Amino acid sequence: MRDTGTDDPRVRIRPNRRGSRPRTKIRPDYDDALTARVYRVDRGRYHLILDESGTAVVSVKARELGRGAIAVGDRVAVVGDTSGRKDTLARIVKVLERTSTLRRTAEEGEAAGNERVIVANADKLLIITALAQPEPRTGMIDRCLVAAYDGGMEPILVLTKSDLADPTPLLDHYRNLEMRVLSTWINEEMGQTDGVDVVASEVAGSISVLVGHSGVGKSTLINALVPDAERATGSVNEVTGRGRHTSSSAIAFDLADGGVIIDTPGVRSFGLAHVDPDMLLEAFPDLIPLAEECPRGCTHAETEPECGLDSATEQTAERVESYRRLLEARHNAEQF
Repeated sequence: MRDTGTDDPRVRIRPNRRGSRPRTKIRPDYDDALTARVYRVDRGRYHLILDESGTAVVSVKARELGRGAIAVGDRVAVVGDTSGRKDTLARIVKVLERTSTLRRTAEEGEAAGNERVIVANADKLLIITALAQPEPRTGMIDRCLVAAYDGGMEPILVLTKSDLADPTPLLDHYRNLEMRVLSTWINEEMGQTDGVDVVASEVAGSISVLVGHSGVGKSTLINALVPDAERATGSVNEVTGRGRHTSSSAIAFDLADGGVIIDTPGVRSFGLAHVDPDMLLEAFPDLIPLAEECPRGCTHAETEPECGLDSATEQTAERVESYRRLLEARHNAEQF
């Protein structure tokens, strides 16, 4: 065989690996890890409350956990410097099993189609909806209902700015659902509130997350429930009818009577591409009896022949229309 020599481009020389650290399959078991709850995520830093001592700790995430693996509300195992002293960092090495997840899929921009867990381990999803300024949008409420049922949370509709409009037209849309509805009115300048005590009683002792469009009053409600929260509040644009974002990330607050409440940034849309089509119908229980009359394999789309939803009465026709809009939006999101 001809000796081509080391200058030949076809010859690959192995680098000298001597001195490099040997690989091992042995992994640490982290028996000494402490457990904690994540109450805030900010630019790669995870703010935790240790379960045993209540100490506030700042942490980074172990590389093996991957990207985007930790959300507000997660319970985690943490090692390293857990003293909570300034400029110290602990390390999250494990995310404990979740009891529920609030997820949404981006529908716009470069992130379209990407699923994200916003909050973990919440018991209740409070759907915050203003009766005016901005006007209530049933599409957003319906999407949140789907997210609640899909994620394993109890949905509760909380109406804000109840002094500005009659809730009857909106509630008529959901009259056939067994969903609790709470009503509030808050005037921060005058220090007057109505219905906040009912909301406080509802969330006491549980983990609750607030979701809604910008400007509906989430931060205002948080400030009424947790006076020390000092969440920034904003106004509604008179031209577009939309609120200005005042919260940039989810954050959890402890309640005086026990429990946790989590504020989330206002959203323009709430994508559901990650939700199984069958789960969409679970969020519309008033339509399930109609769907039982469908032929086998019916997708319930408007183009389906002999779909049972086509027999909707005047009372349920609007709900069928809303359901089919979600079904179509989910299908379109899958195309990304």
